[in-house]
Amino acid sequence: MSGDGKPGPWVLPMLLVEALVLAVLELFYLPLRFDGTLLPQVGADWPFPIAVVVAVLTTPLLVLWASDLQRGLLVSSSPLLVWLTALVVLGLFGPGGDVMLPNDWRSLALLAGGALPGAIAVGASMGRNYVPKGTR
Repeated sequence: MSGDGKPGPWVLPMLLVEALVLAVLELFYLPLRFDGTLLPQVGADWPFPIAVVVAVLTTPLLVLWASDLQRGLLVSSSPLLVWLTALVVLGLFGPGGDVMLPNDWRSLALLAGGALPGAIAVGASMGRNYVPKGTR
């Protein structure tokens, strides 16, 4: 915060960096399984999609924090757009040409789990900032 109580000009870029870092970390942790390698062996090698839970919780928070900075669709949706772009680009055309999104239900769950709550948060911020034409 600056001295006048308004957030500084660095807050939105930091939110965008957070969205990028969260997308990368969610991609890294999406293939986690209870297979005895990193997590303990449980049953028949069950997947542990904690990245989906993180996406469901953090993406709408980033959108709501961005919408508190300034009115406008572009500002409020920018963390969601950065998260989605990073997820698609790194997931499909990852480092060295690796495909980081697994070819199963976890990829769809991650995309839906981050994009849908984020889009709902964008809609909520647009509704909250709406001012009817006759009341300006």
